[in-house]
Amino acid sequence: MSAEMNELDIEQAYHAVSDTYLGSAVDIHGLCRDKRINDPVMRGDFVDSYLGVPTNAGAKAAKCVVTLFKHKDVMAVLRDAETFTNGFIAEGLGAFFDGLIVLAMDGEQHRRTRALLQPVFMPETVNKWRPEIDRVIREEFLQPMQADKKANLMDFGLYFPIREMYALMGFPSDDPDKFKQYATWALALVVANQIDPEKARIYGAFAGKAVKNLYDAIMEIVVTKRAAGAKGDDLISRMINAEYEGRALDNHEVTTFVRSLLPAAGETTTRTFSSIMTLLLERPELLERVKRDRGLIGKLIDETVRYEPVATFKVRQASRDVEVGGVLVPKGGLVQCMVISANRDEDVFDNADQFDIDRKVKPSFGFGWGAHMCIGQFVAKVEINCAINAILDLFPNIRLDPSMPAPVIAGAQLRGAKSIHVIWD
Repeated sequence: MSAEMNELDIEQAYHAVSDTYLGSAVDIHGLCRDKRINDPVMRGDFVDSYLGVPTNAGAKAAKCVVTLFKHKDVMAVLRDAETFTNGFIAEGLGAFFDGLIVLAMDGEQHRRTRALLQPVFMPETVNKWRPEIDRVIREEFLQPMQADKKANLMDFGLYFPIREMYALMGFPSDDPDKFKQYATWALALVVANQIDPEKARIYGAFAGKAVKNLYDAIMEIVVTKRAAGAKGDDLISRMINAEYEGRALDNHEVTTFVRSLLPAAGETTTRTFSSIMTLLLERPELLERVKRDRGLIGKLIDETVRYEPVATFKVRQASRDVEVGGVLVPKGGLVQCMVISANRDEDVFDNADQFDIDRKVKPSFGFGWGAHMCIGQFVAKVEINCAINAILDLFPNIRLDPSMPAPVIAGAQLRGAKSIHVIWD
């Protein structure tokens, strides 16, 4: 692959991220099931030992002391943000953002920053956008596909979350090439986290260029919006008008905060959408139920996020010496929480390995838990709900294309289906 940034397009960037976190060809659910039964508090780094993908988001000096597989243990760690912290992320991904990345913040700083960002992602704000989200999905994406009678749904799934989320943030929506470029740069930051030294060199060069290009592009938008009075409901306008630590944010701070949100803006929704559509289309009886009763789409989304979470694990760092499941984790040691295992814990979920949208709702960790629970989860749910409704309305008798390979949900981390080939009448 060339090291010229302009030769990396959005599809290449997305698939490069997928390849980075694909991992070993193992049955991750089977491995986790065995660990839950025989070694629920494993000493050491499960992901590194068994899956072979990057695990610590940049905590270079820290080691994974213990890996947790049971629901109760994962819950205990994720809900205790004082003992189990996120600050180590600032050493890796956070270094691109001058420390202004909510994912790498802890304590009072995290609470203040979360309060600054949260309003734009709340239901009352997002629901105002719902008619426009629905319109864009139908008119800009799906209606032009109708006459084809066949498609790879991921050709749609890659683009619509990016288009919607970037509009919510305040990016111009009248130039598709621009937001595709922004998304490509954002993905380049994620793919820089490589184990292989040669790949790290190549993608590190991409990331280095991307971080500057993305900063310059966002800064231009921030300056323009501030000059115009920043009157919108979008994230950039709200941040321009907000107070942070008792003062207004300057252009650099707004730009950097926004840039820090972009690596996950759209990409994780794409993967969630791919798993939902795979699991739905594999089950014709369920598909017919959902067609008849669109109120089931919310349950479909929630069960998919439990059954096949995009993020299979979360890592936290001990802020003090602490015992976890009988294992002493020294201050600075990492704790690896296997979300994908906790979500199928037999002690919590009846018939945990079955996909059942009618199951009794219980806490799962597909969107995280506690202080660092995904800030954009409601946006993602609204986007996906609108997308599924539109697909069922516009593609009659949609079904998997029997002439093409069936979709496969894969990945040691950032799970999803690469392609979903469908036909309709």
